[in-house]
Amino acid sequence: MDYNQIVTLVWRAWQTVSSDITSLDVKHKNPYDFVTAVDIGISNFLKEGLRKLYPDVGFVTEEEEEHTLSDRAFILDPIDGTTNLVYDYRASSISLAYAEGGEVTFGVVYNPFLGDMFLGIRGKGSFLYDASNGIDALLSCGVENYCRNRLAVSQRPMKLSLIEFGASSSHKDMAEETFARGMRVFGACLDLRRICSTALAICYIAAGRLDGYFEKIIKPWDFAAACLILKEAGGHSSDWEGNPLPLDRPGTIICANAVILDELKKLM
Repeated sequence: MDYNQIVTLVWRAWQTVSSDITSLDVKHKNPYDFVTAVDIGISNFLKEGLRKLYPDVGFVTEEEEEHTLSDRAFILDPIDGTTNLVYDYRASSISLAYAEGGEVTFGVVYNPFLGDMFLGIRGKGSFLYDASNGIDALLSCGVENYCRNRLAVSQRPMKLSLIEFGASSSHKDMAEETFARGMRVFGACLDLRRICSTALAICYIAAGRLDGYFEKIIKPWDFAAACLILKEAGGHSSDWEGNPLPLDRPGTIICANAVILDELKKLM
């Protein structure tokens, strides 16, 4: 894998698609879930570019009808936080992971509004690059050789922790259960947060900006890249029973630093 080429495509996807589209052209998947022309444009841009580079690698993306995980696959969410994008909340990200043999080996999560580009390579650590002024400095160094701004999770205890939680807005039938669980966590931690971009929330744990995250129903393209970045920063992710997160189906999720991990599981 040429990570320089992959990161360049991710960066160019936003620059190209966002400048070419004059309208978001918002459509409803359901009353609480959107898809925009930006989602579709970025998905098509990245699939076309990556297939030229790696024609034998499959895709699992939010905008695909089929979600079959092949032995080698890119796992893509073209816009994680589409509702944020529609409302100009400026907390959305492009999330791209590469998985081989069912294990993620590379991940990039890019928030174009802040310029935050989170990068993770299995066994080599995770890093934050400021892409506000482009990615030339990153490419000249080489993604695999980049060693600045290495990420590390916090060591804060639960009573001092900020916890993000996903409310699954498209599953409002679970609201009572979701917010009851949120109340339990709120009583134990410093405060709760709702960024509403799973990939960013997990990367913020990796960067020490948050300390934990939980959600009852999450899909692989939302977490695949970010969970590798978290792992390489010393953090942990699992389902609510402590099992590894599956890359081929939705499930529950907990992400946290090691200090609060067990306590957060118990609160679920």
